[in-house]
Amino acid sequence: MISQLTLGERQLALATSALVVALGLAMAVLGRGDLMGGQGFIVLLFGIAMLFAVMSGYYAPEPSSERLAQYYDDPIRAGIIVSMVWAIVAMFVGDWVAWLLAYPDMTFDAPWASFGRLRPVHTTGIIFGFGGNALIATSFHVLQRTSRTRLPDQFSPWFILVGYNLFCLLAVSGYLMGITQSKEYAEPEWYADIWLVVVWVTYLALYLRTLARRKEPHIYVANWYFMAFILVVAMLHIVNNLAVPLSLGSVKSYSLFSGVQDAMTQWWYGHNAVAFFLTAGFLGMMYYYLPKRAGRPIFSYRMSIIGFWGITFFYMWAGSHHLHYTALPQWVQTLGMTFSLMLLIPSWIAAANALLTLNGAWHKVRDDATLRFMMVAAVFYGLATFEGSFLAIRPVNSLSHYTDWTVAHVHAGTLGWNSMITFGAIYYLVPQLWKRPQMYSPALVEVHFWLAVAGTFVYVFAMWNSGIIQGLMWRTYNESGTLAYSFIDSVVVMHPYYVARGVGGLLFLIGSMIGFYNIWMTIRTARSSLRASADQPFAAPSSGGAMQAGE
Repeated sequence: MISQLTLGERQLALATSALVVALGLAMAVLGRGDLMGGQGFIVLLFGIAMLFAVMSGYYAPEPSSERLAQYYDDPIRAGIIVSMVWAIVAMFVGDWVAWLLAYPDMTFDAPWASFGRLRPVHTTGIIFGFGGNALIATSFHVLQRTSRTRLPDQFSPWFILVGYNLFCLLAVSGYLMGITQSKEYAEPEWYADIWLVVVWVTYLALYLRTLARRKEPHIYVANWYFMAFILVVAMLHIVNNLAVPLSLGSVKSYSLFSGVQDAMTQWWYGHNAVAFFLTAGFLGMMYYYLPKRAGRPIFSYRMSIIGFWGITFFYMWAGSHHLHYTALPQWVQTLGMTFSLMLLIPSWIAAANALLTLNGAWHKVRDDATLRFMMVAAVFYGLATFEGSFLAIRPVNSLSHYTDWTVAHVHAGTLGWNSMITFGAIYYLVPQLWKRPQMYSPALVEVHFWLAVAGTFVYVFAMWNSGIIQGLMWRTYNESGTLAYSFIDSVVVMHPYYVARGVGGLLFLIGSMIGFYNIWMTIRTARSSLRASADQPFAAPSSGGAMQAGE
């Protein structure tokens, strides 16, 4: 890591680490007597660890200029490993939360183990820890290969990766301490949000700098999706988290929005976080890794562009469907519902494009579990987007909202779409990046695939059943015109479904642990010298398009 940095970059890394130490110390001092102090100590220890890491390789010989003829893959390797660590931790917490609903005493009377604190640890750990690190790593890989150029420097990708994980660490540790903005998918407080802005602006700058120096004149469609992911998430994050802190030494802040405006801003953010973090970024993965693994070109490049602009435009207006039957004006609710229905067109264009790409390669799907992960991801993407448009219809929403049907829908997307395409991309990348002919155990990839599929189906079907039963029980009236069931009655009926939910989550967790073991063993058995055969950009532009760029 450090040995690949130039002397100037090592000095910059040292200065940045020292700045993080100073920020942590300031937070600890200003926040004494407040939870800010605890967060300050975390930042302080993180900065000290980075100082030691930089110093350990500071006096190593500088890398030769030959490195500039090769792609820079070290941050990608680190991102994959960190992503899998977050996956195991966050899935474990998620399954714990699932079992809490069936057996509430599993909190052990500890405040940090309550549902309200563990649940955002799970969502943040999965979405931002597992998913975010995978997106950063794969975007670095795809960007270099499709542009046929190396990242412009060695410091920026490491700052992005390490700085991003500091944000994730501050977020989940804060939840366990009771620190939250109480905004869905935006729980971290103001100081963590500001740090993420710094990291994200660096990410955007690195992406633009790399594209500007590309040797391939064409910008492949996967980069369009990654750029939309980076740009729109930045806009969403900044606007939704506009707040005034109580003081520089307090974790508490007050949103600049209030009432229904705050709700509208939050769900403009929340649904577009799904759109551009959990959809656009992962479509960038799919549009590169699925054709590569299948050995087939994208079925229709035109469809991919139409789908891109449809998703980019329609999604922006759909967030208000989360606020049906609230104080939000009726016309705004109708607008959100209408655009949600129109979203089905570009979403199914993307899913169909992926599946049609497999024409002539279905025999590979049968034999290759890695490609099967990607195929199942495309199927679940199509199913989840259809369900999302269906649930946005106001009469349907009156039955589904606030029930476990919404939980089923979310996990059909996150387990079936996001996780499956991520595992497929990682299984494709690991042998290539560590110069192995295949994964340590192809059989374990098969085991992981079937456990993941089984876990997803058990989880989603359990929550579909429980959600629809909940909705029907809550709207059932007796002959006298009063509710036939109390809320507690519905909770009692849910118990077997919550047990099934926990079992489904456990199957998915076991599969992920097997996958992590397989990845780790592949890395351990890799050749000692990875750079001797590192990928290199082609010397001359190819007339065949970006998908022929170096591999």
